[in-house]
Amino acid sequence: MPIDRAGSKRLIREINEALVLSELRRSGPCSRADIVRATQLSSPTVTAITGRLIDLGLLEEHSTAPSAGGRPPVLLAVKQDWAYVAGVKITESQVIAVLTDLGASVVARSRIPLDGQMPELVTSATYRAVENLRRHVADRALLGIGVGLAGMIDRDTGSVTRGTYFGWTDVPFAAMIHDATGLPAVIDNDVNTLALSEQLWGAGRGVDNFVVISIGRGIGMAMVLDGRIYRGAQGGAGEIGHIKVHPGGNLCACGGRGCLETVIGEPAVRSLLAAIAGRDLTVDEAGHLARAGEERYRAVFDDIGRRLGAAVAAATVIVNPTRIVLAGEGTHNIDLILPGFESVFREGVVASVHERITVHADPWDDESWARGAASLVLSGLFEPNLTSAETSRPSLTGLSAG
Repeated sequence: MPIDRAGSKRLIREINEALVLSELRRSGPCSRADIVRATQLSSPTVTAITGRLIDLGLLEEHSTAPSAGGRPPVLLAVKQDWAYVAGVKITESQVIAVLTDLGASVVARSRIPLDGQMPELVTSATYRAVENLRRHVADRALLGIGVGLAGMIDRDTGSVTRGTYFGWTDVPFAAMIHDATGLPAVIDNDVNTLALSEQLWGAGRGVDNFVVISIGRGIGMAMVLDGRIYRGAQGGAGEIGHIKVHPGGNLCACGGRGCLETVIGEPAVRSLLAAIAGRDLTVDEAGHLARAGEERYRAVFDDIGRRLGAAVAAATVIVNPTRIVLAGEGTHNIDLILPGFESVFREGVVASVHERITVHADPWDDESWARGAASLVLSGLFEPNLTSAETSRPSLTGLSAG
């Protein structure tokens, strides 16, 4: 990306502030000397930047560190409640929203049912959810909204290229949210938001190459390659749930037949469970029965694991990650899924590669999606606005520069 603000003293200051703030986010409380060593900025520059940010209230003197001789160094930290961001996950039936501080801790929650799936109705529900969150902001700033939803999302234009469950095509959803709320809005595929959250705060922290596999209503994948989320053309990368595993099989929401989702996605699994039980049965209920010794239900979860393991092994051969993170509501039963997954995954990956891969299953709840969406805004807060086109994006460095 070309930098069209080159030569600007303000831009240089923003870049230096971003280095300082990013180090504080990465390392937690640290001294000015620690920041100098990590950023390679001069001591006077770090002193000037941290002093300015303390005056703004964005940094606080946290505590003192043990002395190595002489005066104990003072530790600095980002004041997490200096401002807030909103994270929104849009499902087929509701808007799940959270308010987080700068450290991604959830401080308020809101859920609004959808009255319909037209873009205007979803925008209205999102607006109401965000207004509920605003009541908890008090005199702090609400800096922006991150939105995650299923489908192909063009992050650069803020458009939903193809909405998986709503039937949307080329909907300028970020602009619609901005117009409704008056706040900057960033949208992305919901699994990408999970990957970003893992990269910033979770199992992907400090890992340059990892993938996140979501298991639930759909089957999705997000890829972090060389430290960056890979989205592909028009945001279409990672659609592992639409790999054809049963040609000519059941119709999928994408319009194709025999996709992986039609075999191990939650609707398909519930249909299979109902056929076995002779009644409607939730996946979690089946999990309890499997743990109680019902082998017919344990076999269902084993099959889910084996089919997922084969698909993830194929993807792993291509992208060569060092970590696989399993997430989504399906991880409620990960203890039943993982044995089948591991056995087939090991068979499908070259042994020397498999030995270097760790598989991590993340605890999941409904808020995980929304917290991931909040990370869309939180990640950008610690970066400078390098081009004039970015000046509408909320940035802590832009704010502190005035």
